Amino acid sequence: MDLLLADTSPQRMARQVGAITKSSDDLSKSERTRGDILSAAANLFRHEGYYATTMRDIAHKAGIEAGSIYYHFESKDKILSEVLDIGVRDLYEKVSELVQSAQETSADFRETFALLVETHLTYLLAASDFTSANIRNYPMLSDEARAPHRELRAAYAAVWSGFLEDAKRAGRLRKDISVSAIRQFILSAMNWTVEWYDIDRYPVRVLSARMSKLILDGMCSPRGADMEGVRAGAAIRVKAPDSIGKAAKTRAEILSAAARVLRANGYKATTLRLIAAEADMQAGSVYYHFKSKEAIVDEVLNAGLSDLLSGVGAAVEQFPKPYDHHARIAAAIWTHLHFLFKASEFTSANIRSYGMMPNHFRERHGEIRHEYGRLWDRILREAQEDDAIRSDIRIVPLRQVMLGALNWTVEWFDPNRAGMEGYLSLAEFSDMLIKLLLEGIRNREGTICPEQAGTL
Repeated sequence: MDLLLADTSPQRMARQVGAITKSSDDLSKSERTRGDILSAAANLFRHEGYYATTMRDIAHKAGIEAGSIYYHFESKDKILSEVLDIGVRDLYEKVSELVQSAQETSADFRETFALLVETHLTYLLAASDFTSANIRNYPMLSDEARAPHRELRAAYAAVWSGFLEDAKRAGRLRKDISVSAIRQFILSAMNWTVEWYDIDRYPVRVLSARMSKLILDGMCSPRGADMEGVRAGAAIRVKAPDSIGKAAKTRAEILSAAARVLRANGYKATTLRLIAAEADMQAGSVYYHFKSKEAIVDEVLNAGLSDLLSGVGAAVEQFPKPYDHHARIAAAIWTHLHFLFKASEFTSANIRSYGMMPNHFRERHGEIRHEYGRLWDRILREAQEDDAIRSDIRIVPLRQVMLGALNWTVEWFDPNRAGMEGYLSLAEFSDMLIKLLLEGIRNREGTICPEQAGTL
């Protein structure tokens, strides 16, 4: 089914601010400048981050004098608020329209689902800096900055929930996992694509077709997965420091503080002063242990990936041949999530901040990231060779989508709420994601995985 989107260019979105309904030819100079400012800000917030972007940066990119920007917006916060609103509002309206149309015409569930996935990904990756800026910056904002936008984001989530609830009542979706959990899983898999997908290499339509099939049907071969006892049982440990001297302890505290600051603010907005304050020490004292912020961030990033690589590697090596591939994949997923939420604060700092790192940082840590990717590729390829994963799936895209779904959970899952009504423990949450990734979201009872053209 072709995706027939309305004009979703940044210029169109900017023109909507303030309920502007004039054609572009009728816009006043002030209105056009305002739209240019918002488009420039959206692009900078998307690629550099809100905290690292200044009003001077926005004015320069918009092609106006630095002081002139205040004629249109009194602060960067006001610009951010409008960018965030535009980033979700048009997407919400388009998806709502598609869901309503599908209901009225009794459209096929799989076709409609694929269309919704394509729409979300098109806005996120191709049509609008506004949507990407929203997705990448919202998790790092204060509660005060988020508050005005919660209602609209909740409305967008509700559209997906309504569509999925209807599908579940019709017997299209599995019954053992809540609709809210399935919705979060779907949106997580899509939202993380802003961190890895190269739109210049493959069109969004290719990605959306592959992703919708994986989400619906899972990665398992048509014979399905044996989910009994599939969860990992191995103990997971992070290597303890070799030294426990005072200097080593202080150094470790600085790195832990830096991980928390980096995770919350991103690289450019992280300063030695913020790190020192988080570590409860004088800023000058940090230089006794590290020569620069860059040196600290280097160690944090390396520790996060090293912990993850060694942890997942150890978890899968416990399995003897012939492999129980589904249990082996589950062990790797379970371990990945364990490091994100419990075993290593450096891992979550790396995952959340890497996308906005300067290129020299990304290049310096690229090899260990590639090594981690190769570990997953080997696990998945060996499973596919033994017919535990569908033959129509391409391994590298599978790994990218799967890790994306796992990594985005750091933005919304809170293991500290375990035990509260409606909230899962980390173990329960991990088991749920394992089921969804292996088996998909569709109801498998009495059905056979449909063969479709194309591969993931």
